[in-house]
Amino acid sequence: MNDNPTGEGALICIPTYNERENVEKIVPAVLDVLPSASVLIIDDNSPDGTGALADALANEDDRVHVLHREMKEGLGKAYLAGFAWALEKNYRFVIEFDADFSHNPDYLPRMIRLLGTNDMVIGSRRVPGGGTENWGVGRRFVSFAGSLYARAILGVGVKDLTGGFNGFRRKALQSLQLDSIGASGYGFQIEIKYRAVKSGLKVMEMPIIFRDREEGVSKMSTGIFAEAMVQVIKLRFSKLS
Repeated sequence: MNDNPTGEGALICIPTYNERENVEKIVPAVLDVLPSASVLIIDDNSPDGTGALADALANEDDRVHVLHREMKEGLGKAYLAGFAWALEKNYRFVIEFDADFSHNPDYLPRMIRLLGTNDMVIGSRRVPGGGTENWGVGRRFVSFAGSLYARAILGVGVKDLTGGFNGFRRKALQSLQLDSIGASGYGFQIEIKYRAVKSGLKVMEMPIIFRDREEGVSKMSTGIFAEAMVQVIKLRFSKLS
């Protein structure tokens, strides 16, 4: 197993759009638990000044980097840009991470350790020990139903297909044909897990507690959810199946 509690060779990718309230807090929180890691803030031209604040953080700390994108194109496009940057810079481990503290930074060292023996590690709300915090009944139901639907249609054993806290070894990302990923929104999280399973990668689920954001506005909407569910059907009948 990888004994790397400091995060050396790891890049934590944090996509942002109007996350000014959170970004100046999440970056030091991540680096506190992984002092040898790097952080890449991927900003989609946030009108609230998130990008400028990210630049200021990068100027103060050479472990922090910023990738500015011209417009908001969806979560998937932002992560794909971050993955391409990570591969170009030769990082060993690449981790998807939310800016809003929905993912607890304290989970990061364990995820990196597990990447020593796994190609992909999923921060899972749906395995023993995992769960959610401060969610209403309606949100719990929608999340559970969406995950169950995706698993049933795609026929894969991953319990949390929709979660956004995921880690990859470099070689795993290189094997997933990232340029051909079709999903741009939250369906991206489903597609990349499906590709990993279908590619024969060693995938494991690590239990996490997912907390609702305390500041800022959630980017999830009915339209985004519906898009992801349509993407599941497309995946089922794609060349990957």
